[in-house]
Amino acid sequence: MAQAWRCSGLRWSPDGPVLTWDGGRRSALTRGKRVAFGVAEGGVRTCVGARGHACPLGAAVPGRSTGARCEECARLDRAHSVAADTLADDPRPYRVYLAWFGPGMVKAGITAVARGPARLLEQGAVCFSWLGTGPLMAARRTEELLRAALGVPDRIPYADKRAVRAALPRDEGERAAEIAALHARAVALGGWPESLVRAPFEPVDHLGVFGLAGAPAAVGEVAELVAGGAVNGELVAAAGPDLHLATARGVVVLDTRLLTGWGLVPAGERDLDLPVRGFRGRPGTQDGLF
Repeated sequence: MAQAWRCSGLRWSPDGPVLTWDGGRRSALTRGKRVAFGVAEGGVRTCVGARGHACPLGAAVPGRSTGARCEECARLDRAHSVAADTLADDPRPYRVYLAWFGPGMVKAGITAVARGPARLLEQGAVCFSWLGTGPLMAARRTEELLRAALGVPDRIPYADKRAVRAALPRDEGERAAEIAALHARAVALGGWPESLVRAPFEPVDHLGVFGLAGAPAAVGEVAELVAGGAVNGELVAAAGPDLHLATARGVVVLDTRLLTGWGLVPAGERDLDLPVRGFRGRPGTQDGLF
C-alpha cells in the first residue's frame, strides 16, 4: 500500500502558493502543474489538533469542515487568536487594510506588519490598500470604526468570492475604484486613534499573481473529500486557499482547507472523482455585516 501523506495547508510564499505537508515537505504550485492525489480507501478524516499539538482524542471531523478541528481543538486554537481579540498585549505593529474581492465585496481587516501582504493573498483579495499602521489595539479600534461608519464587514464568505471570479472587471483601475472611494471616506473620519498613522491610497492588484486574468471560468467547486476519491487536474489559477484545476469535468475549484486531516496517496491515472457542486447565484451588493 502506498504511503499516505497528510497536508497541513496552502501557504503563500514570495514565489507563489505552496502546499505544505506534515514533516516539513513543501510542494510549489506553479501554473500548469498537474495536481493529482487520491484519498486513502477506508480512510477517516481526523482532527488536526491545535497550536502545534495533536488532538488528544484523534477525533473524526466532517468532510465539509474547512477547519478540520474538533470542537475542543477549535476552541483552543482560537484562544490565542488575534481575530478573537485574545492577544491584547501583542507588542507587534499592525496594519489596517481595505480588501476588494469583487463588485460590492469590500472588507476591513488587520494584519501584523511583519507578515507583509501574506494575509491578503491567503484571503484571495483581488485588490487591497493599506489604511494605517499602529499598535494592535489601535488597529483593532480603527477596524471597528470603519465597519460601523462605512458599513463594511470583517469577513466575506469564500462562496461569494468564488462566484464572481469569472466576471471580475478587466481594467485594474475599475477593480480599485471601490476601495479608492472607501479609503477617501475612511481617512476623513474622525475618531481615529492617535497612535495609528494613516497611509496614502496605494492599491495593490493580485489578479495577475492569482493567474485569474484570462483564466477559464470554473464550473463548480469540490464539496468535500471522501474516502477512495481522487483529484486530478492542471493548475490554471490559485487564489487564497483555492486551486482552480482544469479537469475532465471542466475547471473545478478545490479549497485546499478540505485536504487537511486526510491521508492522501498517489492518484495514478484516475480522473476527478469527488462530489462537485455548482456555484450559487452572484451575491448582491453588501449592505451591512455578514
